[in-house]
Amino acid sequence: MEKLLITHQLPGERVKQLAQTSDVNVWMGPGLLPAQALAEELQGSTGLVCLLTDRIDEALLDSMPALKFISSMSVGVDHIDVAAATQRGIPVGHTPGVLVETTADATFGLLLAAARRMAEADRFVRQGSWRAENAWSPDFFTGKDVAGATLGIVGLGDIGRAVARRAQGFGMDVVAWNRSAVDVPGVSLVDLGTLLGRSDFVSIHVALTADTAELINAERIAAMKPGAVLVNTARGGIVDEQALAQALSAGDLYAAGIDVFGREPVEDDNPLLHLPNVVLTPHIGSATAQTRIEMADLAAGNALAALAGEAMPHCVNPEVYG
Repeated sequence: MEKLLITHQLPGERVKQLAQTSDVNVWMGPGLLPAQALAEELQGSTGLVCLLTDRIDEALLDSMPALKFISSMSVGVDHIDVAAATQRGIPVGHTPGVLVETTADATFGLLLAAARRMAEADRFVRQGSWRAENAWSPDFFTGKDVAGATLGIVGLGDIGRAVARRAQGFGMDVVAWNRSAVDVPGVSLVDLGTLLGRSDFVSIHVALTADTAELINAERIAAMKPGAVLVNTARGGIVDEQALAQALSAGDLYAAGIDVFGREPVEDDNPLLHLPNVVLTPHIGSATAQTRIEMADLAAGNALAALAGEAMPHCVNPEVYG
């Protein structure tokens, strides 16, 4: 019987089917599976079902000659050395599609919260600062209008398009930059420089690759429209966090809404933690109960197919099948 490691307890029913066809080892915690423990638990396994927090690099793959497949409960696979897996004939599965609307909702929630200073206002009330002497004034917690503003979408994949649909409901003028030409109703394609200089809000929706690492760097942040808001629910490594923090501190940008970070969990030295005009969430873009069940079902489905000797339904490197 095949030996399968699942690096976290997963929701849904389909994951239970894995125990019927393989010898399943589930990491029960507490917390996330540490890198050293991952290497130990994976020894002798022929299959792996993992999360985006599990780093699967070339060195780990070299130490696991029995490994036949990897199924990740995530859309992005930047935590996996896919090239190294492909060289070894190891298919890598992921979970596309099911989190599109959920992540678009979270994106627009961050956009609104950053524009209207909702996290800052929440702290103001909770800290007991709302008193009769400062209960209201014409400039009391004034924010930035969303309706009628220009939204720039960096990456017009499924999530970017879903965000565009929401923006159109707010009467926003939507422009976008994409690495390939696409036709999306109500969205004007422009080059990245034009998008940054024109947009009141910029939302990031590209995958993290070698080409997009720090795509939004210091130079591009400086090119953004003064007083703009940056939202990132894609991957932290796409944005230069130091440069973003400097622009926010200087008042060059109005605010930011950030769900993803270069290092996760966030450490105390991250400069974004100390800025009042940043809304921060802990990588919860896809965090609804139903979406997580659907993601787990897809990850289990990929693993079940691999265990049956079939091609994964959602594979990022199908060339391994020849």
